[in-house]
Amino acid sequence: MLDHIFLSVSDIDRSIAFYTAALAPLGIVNRLDYDGKNGPPGHPDLKGFGANGRVFFWLREGVVEGQAAHIGFVARDQHQVNAAYAAAMAAGATDNGAPGARLYYDPRYYAANVRDPDGYSLEFVYKSWQHGENDGN
Repeated sequence: MLDHIFLSVSDIDRSIAFYTAALAPLGIVNRLDYDGKNGPPGHPDLKGFGANGRVFFWLREGVVEGQAAHIGFVARDQHQVNAAYAAAMAAGATDNGAPGARLYYDPRYYAANVRDPDGYSLEFVYKSWQHGENDGN
């Protein structure tokens, strides 16, 4: 299990606004700013996002290599996938795969894919078998 990820972005304010809107439908609504001067020398300032008492997704201003990362965010159901996709698109994302079943992975794999303003690949994904649902498979 991952504890956290840092993502370098070209415009921190734009990215904060984008991720605030795109992640809210998934319940990722907690925000925390970390002042880099409180860390070891050279530590960047960080803008964090999280839920349920954990901050796990951090933005930092820096060099962007949009093709270098793909990040999948867990959704609790198909409605959350749809809502996150719609919110991301409204906030300036580029479509990279409308909501729907990803049959090439599994018939129970439901997801939507977008690219954020820096070109990073994001996926909002619901896998029923990871939520304790028994659908006979």
